Amino acid sequence: MPDLIHDLVNDRIQTLHREAEQQRLVLRISRVRRAQREVLRANDRLRKALSRQI
Repeated sequence: MPDLIHDLVNDRIQTLHREAEQQRLVLRISRVRRAQREVLRANDRLRKALSRQI
């Protein structure tokens, strides 16, 4: 019985580690997407500013 409990605890720990890694990945992806949107907005602002100077 102690082996079963030990296995269950280890399985739960591994599951928590996987879930934490998934959350870190989701956070990184959302940061990249936010940065991409900011770059697009900056490019639009630059394009508009340059077109006004012509």
